[in-house]
Amino acid sequence: MPLPQIDPANYAAQLADKVSRYKQDFAACGLPEPEVFASAPLHYRLRAEFRIWHHDGRIDYAMFDPAAPKTPVLLADFPPAAAPIARAMPLLRDAVQGVEALKRKLFQVEFLATLSGELLVSLVYHRPLDEAWEAAARALAAELGVLIIGRSRKQKIVLERDWLLESFELDGRQLRYQQFEGSFTQPNGEVNRHMLRWARAQAANLGGDLLELYCGNGNFTVALAPLFGRVLATEMSKTSVAAARYNLEANGVDNVTLVRMASEELSDAFAGGREYRRMQGVELAGYRFSTLFVDPPRSGLDAATLALAAGFDRILYISCNPQTLRDNVAALQASHRIAAAAAFDQFPYTHHLECGVLLARR
Repeated sequence: MPLPQIDPANYAAQLADKVSRYKQDFAACGLPEPEVFASAPLHYRLRAEFRIWHHDGRIDYAMFDPAAPKTPVLLADFPPAAAPIARAMPLLRDAVQGVEALKRKLFQVEFLATLSGELLVSLVYHRPLDEAWEAAARALAAELGVLIIGRSRKQKIVLERDWLLESFELDGRQLRYQQFEGSFTQPNGEVNRHMLRWARAQAANLGGDLLELYCGNGNFTVALAPLFGRVLATEMSKTSVAAARYNLEANGVDNVTLVRMASEELSDAFAGGREYRRMQGVELAGYRFSTLFVDPPRSGLDAATLALAAGFDRILYISCNPQTLRDNVAALQASHRIAAAAAFDQFPYTHHLECGVLLARR
């Protein structure tokens, strides 16, 4: 995919085209009119990474167009970057430019920001990092007021911490989330808030208990848990599970049982398969599950998880891939209809569209 052309004047038309394709692709599935949640046209990305291009004695941020993968596109700025990243980019580049211990063999810079204004910068090198680098990096972190991590092959130096604490208001609650460097977080913070509000609106009157698969760091878990009696949530990543436990405690959520399991394993446990040590103390028969919530990877739901989903009265599904969502909805069409739909523009100026559907038993 070529590098996107960032032009706010074209944003509304581009989003309309994406939503039109979404509606056409799901026409055979009985898609109701979706709610559409637009992004800010500029400064929306909380994550960004750039190659560092060394040329003529200086460095610049660079990206590469797949159509010309060996030709760097040098960047003076990056309009999609959230405000903390946009402010720091030129300051960081100029500061690193003047310090050989920071500049030498710097290969890549990765930014992670929050809506609450925190910023973590990862500097990635093609050389081992030493005490001179650490001293220079500490001075840089203090000068810019950011967190800095240094990385090279088999080496990671964390100067203060390798996570940020996000905080924002949602439906009258102030939510807090620990976000680790290198782990998945939602790239478009304001659109993520739209996703959480929409999911809460769909779940507001469902009652019963909730099963959540692929819970990540608890992004949706924290928002949805107060609407249900009890929640059983699963996630495979150890880092994400640790963050989810922190986030549940930080937000005073005490009705969630979190299990580190794959969706296929949990589906097998529901089907009466083998005993899983990680499920010890979890009595599935004691839950009154009314709803399944899933936010799967781009590959969508596997066959075993689809079979599990078919047994739920309601399925709340957030998808980063409309094609696999359509396939999964089609596979469930005999038992479920689409009761509500939404489109979330996480990635303006690209063909990507995040989708949400509420499936209800026929």
